[in-house]
Amino acid sequence: MKIITEIRQVLQNCVDEKILKSSSRFFKEGERALVHGVGMKEVGRIGKEFYTQIQDNPKREIFDICEELWKSKYLEEAVIACIFSESLHKKYEPSDFKVFEHWVKEYVNNWADCDTLCNHTIGTFVTVHPEYVSELKDWAKSPDRWVRRASAASLIIPARKGMFLKDIFEIADILLLDKDDMVQKGYGWMLKAAGEAYQKKVFDYVMSKKKVMPRTALRYAIEKMPQELKTEAMKK
Repeated sequence: MKIITEIRQVLQNCVDEKILKSSSRFFKEGERALVHGVGMKEVGRIGKEFYTQIQDNPKREIFDICEELWKSKYLEEAVIACIFSESLHKKYEPSDFKVFEHWVKEYVNNWADCDTLCNHTIGTFVTVHPEYVSELKDWAKSPDRWVRRASAASLIIPARKGMFLKDIFEIADILLLDKDDMVQKGYGWMLKAAGEAYQKKVFDYVMSKKKVMPRTALRYAIEKMPQELKTEAMKK
């Protein structure tokens, strides 16, 4: 596709050697994203600029472009794919869930890919089609760590709006004893977001689980709470 070639050429023209060299510090060894070395602000600008060229194309064609970008495994291309898919939010329909699920299961292999796709594209999708929140509970049982993290990351934005509290607690229950730190951080972050709208209910949930909840998840969950609540939750 001509536009894929053009996107990659623009990315190559914007490579910053300092960003390329420093990008690894955001990832643990063995979990590093493949990067061109372009700053995220610049990637956002590029993505929005190219979207104006394709916005009148059929949604299926735009999803096909996203698929090609995901296939590259480069973080910047994944971010542009997410800009495209999120920009289509007014056209979301139930069948799109399978497309997004495919991207999660086939291509996501680091926290940045996971959170970029889930926070916005999938998070927006479930607010439009809330019946699909139940699918996220199945993701929480996946053997794949990134699919499990995705189950929580997809509810961050809806959680801040006070949505899906019951489902959030159910997903947190499923992930509660997960030994993977990236999953622990994911569901702790989900609880923290829910706490912005339901501080007492989230605090009560954390207190009811604190004897078994990993400390990593607990710290994330209470991060924005008042100091007296944080002190109480962190007591041994």
